[in-house]
Amino acid sequence: MAKKVLLDVDPGIDDAMVLCLALFDPAVEVVAVTSTGGNVTPQVASRNLQAIVEYLDPPRLPRIGFGTEADDGLPVDGRYVHGIDGLGGTNLPCAALLSQHPAEKVICDAVRSAPGEITIITLAPLTNIARAFQRDQELPQLVGEMVIMGGTFDVAGNITPAAEFNIFCDPVAAKQVFQAPCTKTLIPLDVTNRIKFTLGDVDNLPPENTKIGGFLRSILMPAFRAYRQRFGLEGIHIHDMVTYMAAIYSELFTMKEVAGNVETIGELTRGMTIFDRRRVPDWQANMEVAYFLQKDVVLERTLEGLKFAAEMCERKG
Repeated sequence: MAKKVLLDVDPGIDDAMVLCLALFDPAVEVVAVTSTGGNVTPQVASRNLQAIVEYLDPPRLPRIGFGTEADDGLPVDGRYVHGIDGLGGTNLPCAALLSQHPAEKVICDAVRSAPGEITIITLAPLTNIARAFQRDQELPQLVGEMVIMGGTFDVAGNITPAAEFNIFCDPVAAKQVFQAPCTKTLIPLDVTNRIKFTLGDVDNLPPENTKIGGFLRSILMPAFRAYRQRFGLEGIHIHDMVTYMAAIYSELFTMKEVAGNVETIGELTRGMTIFDRRRVPDWQANMEVAYFLQKDVVLERTLEGLKFAAEMCERKG
């Protein structure tokens, strides 16, 4: 039976890759997708999410929820990698909606409609999830599981020396979610950085004359240029896709139970993920963290999934 998932995204190039795969993936039923600010502002993220779903026109349309500004605003964004519109300057057309459903309400409705069955996959700052948990305080215990792209375990951050981007953007929300009484798996940079998507992998994407193949190339090539110019890398990290694969193919990842928390106010350590690794810890374990993956298999399944999605998209068209 297909796994019921809710995707929380801030599109974002690697978010868009996940949507291309997930919306046609026979292993999952995407019941809802919610947008939040992160790589771009909440308004641009909302537009991008709607535009991608409209463009892909999947056989089963998920419910869409739109997030608003975090309480403390967005301290940074990812346009230096993702482009001014978050999608490498593709400017997908998008029809204006007369009414937009709040992301936290969509999350609450989805979980309440299938208690214990929904896997929430968060690929963005945790603003929407924290607000949903505040709105419905019983909700965390009704979530089947949550898989979170964020944080670091043993490696340096990617937005500050101490912090990973998603956690840094809204550390207060992240702290609330970390402490919520639900099953959580953290997919940190330690794991997501181990896969580098190269120009050689682009050759193994769906053909350019397919809807998904053409779209992926249009958003990925600007990302390759940005990574080369900013980081000196001949390839890009696909953090969100690795996290999606961890949610669907957990057997490809090795996890350990940990006690985790988030620093919210440190001058140098805002957004740092902290784990009690003392010989006799005081904190109780509250999540699993991934520390190893079968990277070749994860990449292979990513490419296979995108090819299958492209075939399904063309068949529908």
